[in-house]
Amino acid sequence: MSLIGVFDSGVGGLTVLREMRRRLPRADFLYLGDTARLPYGSKSPETVRRYALNAASYLRHHEIDLLVVACNTASASALPDLAKCSPIPVLGVVEPGARAAIRSGARRIGVIGTEGTIRSGAYQNTLQHMRVDLRIRSRACPLFVPLAEEGWGNHEITRQVARIYLKDLLDWGVETLILGCTHYPLLQESIRAVAGPSVKLVDSATALSDVAIEEHGALLGRTQGKGLLRLHLTDASERFLRIAEEILDSEADEFRVVDLDSGPTSPG
Repeated sequence: MSLIGVFDSGVGGLTVLREMRRRLPRADFLYLGDTARLPYGSKSPETVRRYALNAASYLRHHEIDLLVVACNTASASALPDLAKCSPIPVLGVVEPGARAAIRSGARRIGVIGTEGTIRSGAYQNTLQHMRVDLRIRSRACPLFVPLAEEGWGNHEITRQVARIYLKDLLDWGVETLILGCTHYPLLQESIRAVAGPSVKLVDSATALSDVAIEEHGALLGRTQGKGLLRLHLTDASERFLRIAEEILDSEADEFRVVDLDSGPTSPG
């Protein structure tokens, strides 16, 4: 029996977890939310790499067979380091999202993400490497993460913020927009309302799940457990638990508050 490990700084990675559980209902998952150090997007690349390596080490200690980095900032800043030191397969969200955007056939691709993800140039460089004739523009949207963490996916305030962030991209004529943060699918209703039906949205959660199954089908085919979910957080707020239950439409089979340096500290 195999165990799939997933980590993010907060609730955003639950969009990846939700999609993977939908596609693999009998698989067992361990989700680590590094909520005590949220958000990663405003941290330096060096700090993000340290946090990501710490989280990966914790999950490997629990004998996972596949590591899913459900965080765009960590994928952008730390994926090569994570893959280099990992004895198991490691998947990040940047390349799957870029592939999905190119498959849309668009020539004008926009990328929105955290300050750290946009500053890294990870999506821009990956897209340009895949197709040199693409026109790419990006925009950091730092307020989107707290709006997602607040549970304001379909809210007038979120739509107002989206109008400000997306104006330049829409005026430019963006055809496909990559939601370059796993929190952003939680705001998809508001983003869609502002972007309009002519702009294709690329959801990194769905793109990553597709790649996980395409590239690791043999491993995931052996992942026939009981469909259990273990939820470990470095800090547990009532808000996180409420939003998590709404996203996953279920409760975790195991819940723990953990210290990444010393392990579990309290069962729930």
